[in-house]
Amino acid sequence: MQVIATAGHVDHGKSTLVRALTGIEPDRWDEEKQRGLTIDLGFAWTQLPSGREVSFVDVPGHERFLGNMLAGIGPAPIVCFVVAADEGWQAQSSDHRDAVAALGIDQGLLVITRADLAPDRVDAVVAEARQELAGTGLANAPAVAVSAVTGQGMDALRDELDRAVEAARLPSAAAPVRLWVDRAFSISGAGTVVTGTLAAGTLAPEDRLELVGAAHSGEVAVRAVQSRGGPVDALGPVSRAAVNLRGVTTEQVHRGDALLTPGAFARTALVDVRRTSGVDLESAPGELVVHVGTAAVPARVRPLGEDHARLTLDRELPLRVGDRMVLRGSGSRSVRTGVQILDVDPPSLTRRGDGARRRAALEAMPVGGDLVHEVTRRGVVRREELARYGIEVPETLPDGITGHGPWLVDGAASTAWSERLAALVERDRREDPLSAGVPRKAAIDALGLPDPTLLDAVVTAAGLRQEAGRVRDPQTVAGLGAAEQAVAELEKRLAAAPFRAPESDDLTALKLGPKEIAAAAAQGRLLRLADGVVLLPTAPALAMRELARLDQPFTTSQARQALDTTRRIVIPLLEHLDSRGWTRRLDAGHREIVR
Repeated sequence: MQVIATAGHVDHGKSTLVRALTGIEPDRWDEEKQRGLTIDLGFAWTQLPSGREVSFVDVPGHERFLGNMLAGIGPAPIVCFVVAADEGWQAQSSDHRDAVAALGIDQGLLVITRADLAPDRVDAVVAEARQELAGTGLANAPAVAVSAVTGQGMDALRDELDRAVEAARLPSAAAPVRLWVDRAFSISGAGTVVTGTLAAGTLAPEDRLELVGAAHSGEVAVRAVQSRGGPVDALGPVSRAAVNLRGVTTEQVHRGDALLTPGAFARTALVDVRRTSGVDLESAPGELVVHVGTAAVPARVRPLGEDHARLTLDRELPLRVGDRMVLRGSGSRSVRTGVQILDVDPPSLTRRGDGARRRAALEAMPVGGDLVHEVTRRGVVRREELARYGIEVPETLPDGITGHGPWLVDGAASTAWSERLAALVERDRREDPLSAGVPRKAAIDALGLPDPTLLDAVVTAAGLRQEAGRVRDPQTVAGLGAAEQAVAELEKRLAAAPFRAPESDDLTALKLGPKEIAAAAAQGRLLRLADGVVLLPTAPALAMRELARLDQPFTTSQARQALDTTRRIVIPLLEHLDSRGWTRRLDAGHREIVR
């Protein structure tokens, strides 16, 4: 399958050619048929000699309808450029050539029509057309002379179309869908139907899509899909598609809207672009009309040199790095400049000198986006976000960029985070010698990390350690400061009587409050149990040695007596042993050792 658009001067036989190739009348309006003048887009399809199917988008050639022409040719990958043998190259031939150049179209044919009216001029017209097309992607396109009236050359044209379709680039059927809408209408009993050229991806009934439009945006469902006049179970690229939608009325959809795979495209009204053809951007007026896909949107222009500019669109569009756009004056009937998007999420330009710095950055930026630049200026960015921007992320990352799950992190940002975290941990230890370390959340907030999982990488890079939800320096010998002597005294007492935990009054007398006890516990000097019971870390093992001597199962009272302690202490201690799986509670009064 493939889609081919026509191009060429008004009244050079584009519609007649499509009609002769397909047997379908591309002019849909009564006014078009009465005047013999194509005003809007026409659609037809046929089967080529090889059996391949091809659809045509017939565009108007009159200068007044250049906007309609751009809507038809914009999403089409192949062009039949038509020049009449009896008239040769004309004014709108140049306009359409400029559109082909601006859109970067490099697949197609040169068709010399009405060869029967001026057979002796065919060679000269081909030479003239090639000279005019020099510098465009169609400069060396195959040329065929035809007469749709007599049939001269039509078989040769079909063969050339077959070869063009066979050689055409094959977009991915697995790619995200971005269907630019060129028509919207209602069918009785079916509801809203939109049509467009499916350039990549796959459409199928019951797909959920995102509609991005001037009048309405939101989720829609695909009720049915048709192509070339009949229903299909699934439709891949490149195809003309008619999509029956649920969840939107005909009045809410217009040409220039887009159907998208949800979440696959950035929606933006601010883009930085590079000139690819036409007039320089430094002399651009303050406002132009931007044509992309089937959309035509007013935009404010901020030149950044002759070849670069920032465009602020009147509304958001689903755009990607690398997209081609055509710029026209609001009252102009010709193409002014062709541009290609370099950035769909550009930085703000508010400080003195920002414009000059941005110009230099854009001049150095490769077409297709610069992964290192994008990650470096953000510090950290999600892989899927770059994919939405249209920037490819290779499996092997370039130097200076590291991957952490869904995130890409710039080396300089990683170093800065590590240094800040190390300083934060050191300041915490200096200000509070009893601190067990900086809490994870405090570290995440202080560094401004967009995802808590990134802290693990920063901790490792900084040579720090996480313990019990805190970040600390493993090389720093923790001390207890003024509490050191009191803790040492308590350790001495417990060593002599392991299960005689101090009462609250004892701790108060030693000036050991909750903070000091917690610090000693964090250093492995003391063990805190429920109900304020404090023992040595060796107490559980010592208790197990005594409990193992009892008849199994044993009661709480028997355990209390064996350990020479009180009920206040033995119950939290036994519960601690239960939690470790060393003992097992059988009922309200009995436990046994787990062997």
